[in-house]
Amino acid sequence: MTHALSSECKILIVEDEPLIAEHIATYLNNADFMVSGIAYDVDEARQLLRTSSPDAVILDINLDGETDGIQLAEFINKNYQLPFLFLTSYADRDTLERAKKVEPWGYIVKPFNEKTLQATLEIAISNFAQRANQLAPGIQLEKLNRHLSTPITPREFEVLQLIYEGQTNRQIAGTLFVSTNTVKRHINNAYLALEATSRSTAIARLRELMLK
Repeated sequence: MTHALSSECKILIVEDEPLIAEHIATYLNNADFMVSGIAYDVDEARQLLRTSSPDAVILDINLDGETDGIQLAEFINKNYQLPFLFLTSYADRDTLERAKKVEPWGYIVKPFNEKTLQATLEIAISNFAQRANQLAPGIQLEKLNRHLSTPITPREFEVLQLIYEGQTNRQIAGTLFVSTNTVKRHINNAYLALEATSRSTAIARLRELMLK
C-alpha cells in the first residue's frame, strides 16, 4: 500500500465519541498538523498505528471496551517510538497516578480549546524529539548523501535538521524566513530522497543511515 507524502505532523486521534473526535480533527488540519486517522476503540487504534504512520497520538482515557487509553499508552511505549498526550474528562487522583506511570507528553482536561491543544502538541513533539536525540547520532549531510541515490540539497538538509529537532512547518518557516509552502516543498523532496512518507519515518531513516 502506498502512502501520500505528508509534510505536516501526522496525528492519530483515539476518541470513542465521534462528535468530539471530529471536533479535535477540525483543530488539527492546518499548516502544522494533519489527522492521519480517527480510532473509536483500541483495536482500531492498534490497526491505525500500524498503517497510518502517525507522528503523535491523542488519547482519550475512557474508551468503549475492556482496554482504556492508559493501557493503549503502555502498548505505544512498548511498540512505537511516538509521543502521545491524554485528552480526557478525568482528572481524579487515581486516574492521574495511573497516567503518570506511562509518562504522557501532555495531559489536557476537557473541555479544551484550539490553542491549548495545538500548543500542547507542539511542545510534546519538540520535547520528545529532544529526548530521543540525546540517544541518537547527529545527522551529517555528506554522510547522508553517500547512502542516497538522489542527494539532499543543503537547504533540504537544513529543513530536515529542524524536523529532527521537532519543529513544525510554521516554526521551520519562521526559523528560515521562508513561506510554509517552501518548507513543504523542501520536505517532500527530502522525503522522496529518503523513501519516507512522514516525519516519523523520515527520522527513523535518518538515524538508520547515520549508523551505517
